[in-house]
Amino acid sequence: MDQFNYSPEGVLHCEDININSLVEKVGTPLYVYSANSFRDHYKRFKEAFAAIDPLICFSIKTCNNIHLIQELVELGSGIDTVSGGEIFLARQANTPADKIVYAGIGKTDEEIAYALDEGIGVFNIESEEEFENISRIAAQKKKRIKAALRVTPDVIDARTHDKTKTGNRGSKFGVDIERAKAFFNTYGKDEYVDLCGVHIHIGSPIYTPKPYELAIRKITSLIDYLTDQGHDMKIIDIGGGYSADYSLGMSPKWEEFAEVIVPLLKPYYDKGMQVIMEPGRTISANSGVLLTEVNYVKKGGDKQFAVVNTGMHHLLRPAMYEAEHFMWPGNVEKKHLISERIIDKEEATKGLEKYDVVGPICESSDYLAKGRNLPQLKRGDLLCIFTAGAYGMVMSSQYNAMPRPAEVMIDGEEIFLIRERESYQDLLTGLEKRKID
Repeated sequence: MDQFNYSPEGVLHCEDININSLVEKVGTPLYVYSANSFRDHYKRFKEAFAAIDPLICFSIKTCNNIHLIQELVELGSGIDTVSGGEIFLARQANTPADKIVYAGIGKTDEEIAYALDEGIGVFNIESEEEFENISRIAAQKKKRIKAALRVTPDVIDARTHDKTKTGNRGSKFGVDIERAKAFFNTYGKDEYVDLCGVHIHIGSPIYTPKPYELAIRKITSLIDYLTDQGHDMKIIDIGGGYSADYSLGMSPKWEEFAEVIVPLLKPYYDKGMQVIMEPGRTISANSGVLLTEVNYVKKGGDKQFAVVNTGMHHLLRPAMYEAEHFMWPGNVEKKHLISERIIDKEEATKGLEKYDVVGPICESSDYLAKGRNLPQLKRGDLLCIFTAGAYGMVMSSQYNAMPRPAEVMIDGEEIFLIRERESYQDLLTGLEKRKID
């Protein structure tokens, strides 16, 4: 399980660190990240697509702690951003400005000005009005920038959750593909915005290479047309969405994506176009876990509940997307030792009990698993929620006045606290009362 594994005695480790000893020092709830998993995932992703030498821009919206981002930046990664705040974090993590891509449907004037002042590499354009606004602000600042038009190719993966599909016609993102030709004809000769590329993002997670094949064929056909019309096409950005392994065998390997994607893009790379890819969860998800403790075990009708000290306020995905995360105790008997992520496979359920794992929030939707087969749990047991490194801490909140958890990065035998656990006092941050004149 990447760098999260059980010892022969049934004790969970992250790299060389005993998770139980870590919890004794830092407490729970706790996000724990493996630095070597982050690095390894990035390196192997890059190697899979080496034939087209893409600019890999990690999607910071999946995991934005700057200490983790720095690990990727030091390996040469760029950053995909969707807000001024994310641009700020990317720069704080020492990302070169020319390796930052700025997307996002609702760019404000202040964010656009900030991005221009920082000298970011590429703006991904979402609409006609947005283009005109960016051009206006760029003209005021006398800055010339590169831009790619976000196109919705009307391609989706049927297994992608409806709330995370973005490439379908009628989506709020980008422009429909038939409008793209007119868009370039209208704005392709702008003095300050060099509209020189096409960007797509078809949703997340994507479980097979087929949707990429369909979408790339559509946009390369568009690029061919635009080139024939005299537009100088320099950038082809195919976005992210590559899946993570939430359960065994659920996701293809990066090489399987590359086998389909590389041959489609290689002719354009050979002509001098820059390929941009924006992986997020595929790098970060399996690089992090969320540790929690069982507060109570209770009965409710014919159900058995494990009430833990984390929930939707720290990991929103199960409540929002009906997402399943493999989870397993931090300490298990030898008969329950596992080596891979398994979710309720029949042959693995012997000697287990069925639980709804729920959190402390006063919402019926506050659950982490329903009807999940687990070793018998009791108050005080440590439970590890795997594949929590993406869309975990970044979506956390203080709902019900619950402070946010701490974050720790493990690098071999070294432990680094990379975010302090919030206190009750932090709930008052920014609440000073002052008169506005």
